[in-house]
Amino acid sequence: MKVLVIGGGGREHALVWSLRKSPAVTEVIAAPGNGGIAQIARCIPVDVNNLHALIDIVAVENPALTVIGPEVPLALGIVDELQSRGHRVFGPARAAARLESSKAFAKDFMRRHDIPTAAYALCTSLDEVREQLPRFATPVVVKASGLAAGKGVVICDTHAEALSTAAEIFSGTLLGTADTEIVLEEFLTGEELSFFALCDGTHAIPIAAAQDHKRVGEGDTGPNTGGMGAYSTDSLASPELTRWIIDNVAQKVVDGMAQEGNPFRGILFIGLMMTPRGPMVLEFNTRFGDPETQAILLRLETDILDLFNASIDGTADRLQIKMLPGASACVIAASGGYPGKYQSGLPIEGLTAPTDPSVVVFHSGTALKDGHLLTAGGRVLTITAHADNLRNSLEKAYNQLQKISFENMQYRRDIGHRALRN
Repeated sequence: MKVLVIGGGGREHALVWSLRKSPAVTEVIAAPGNGGIAQIARCIPVDVNNLHALIDIVAVENPALTVIGPEVPLALGIVDELQSRGHRVFGPARAAARLESSKAFAKDFMRRHDIPTAAYALCTSLDEVREQLPRFATPVVVKASGLAAGKGVVICDTHAEALSTAAEIFSGTLLGTADTEIVLEEFLTGEELSFFALCDGTHAIPIAAAQDHKRVGEGDTGPNTGGMGAYSTDSLASPELTRWIIDNVAQKVVDGMAQEGNPFRGILFIGLMMTPRGPMVLEFNTRFGDPETQAILLRLETDILDLFNASIDGTADRLQIKMLPGASACVIAASGGYPGKYQSGLPIEGLTAPTDPSVVVFHSGTALKDGHLLTAGGRVLTITAHADNLRNSLEKAYNQLQKISFENMQYRRDIGHRALRN
């Protein structure tokens, strides 16, 4: 069967890589793909924010399955449009994707369905921010309600800083585009955890847990990014914690969305904070995360096509997802200046195929030009490895990274530091 993957980042490279291992898949296409994906699949240039262009590609290619990688096409309603035309597609419909595309919707949804989350206030003007801020101790979290590529969350040490941040979000200064609503949120302390669940509109089943590193600098310093690295081990979420997350969060989301007339099918990515008061939801994503997906798919033993089919067909409760034991980890090689301004089009050196099959280099932002690989994004490469434990998987990833270089390359040298310290 032919499968089309929408997107062009490290997550999509990992999805294409996983699909190519399925015996039932005869061809994988990516739109737009990237320099690494082009080496293992046919790529079709397209703007992933152009809904009509994406629909045209599906109409021409007529794949047996379309898999949506990024959040923007989901928020634009690509699943609704493709399903209405009779295409088989993996991902949530637009109304269900609001769990990610609107933090305001997600917070109110959690309140309605008794899902544990931080105290919050929704504001549509600076006057409302001024009115609500006294309710919150400092530090206070200010979030853009809409999509912000992982950069719309700011932890503010003072109310004055929170007000200034809110003004920058409303004006578009902070993110490049203005948002009409922000969320003020109680600051939570504890360990963060990313949890992936597969949903089919009725059931939610666990896939795996991961922990990512959002800050650009070592020691979790500097501005937020889309993610500088991640790791996945069975020990991140015990069987008891996994059961709690499914019962108290994932299944409640599926039940609540069904009750409200918007069945949720696809991947539910749950961002949790393990607080002294118990686990609390920070946010939802309604698709595979990046770079957590790269780490998790390296451990996935079950045919990924089985996950997609179970979600679409409503049979997730019959699926037993198996993961490799041990640990996987990934480290992002990023452009200098990221998450701010950075230069693209730089040649990448030393990018040879790893000799160890447990090490995979996924391309996040690369382009092929005249046979040469060039940088083409803030996050350029995701060096990923699996081993019997976290320390060994990180050693493999960093050893591979040492062979790679491009001008002003930056990466964190402390991925997994919390787990290794503990």
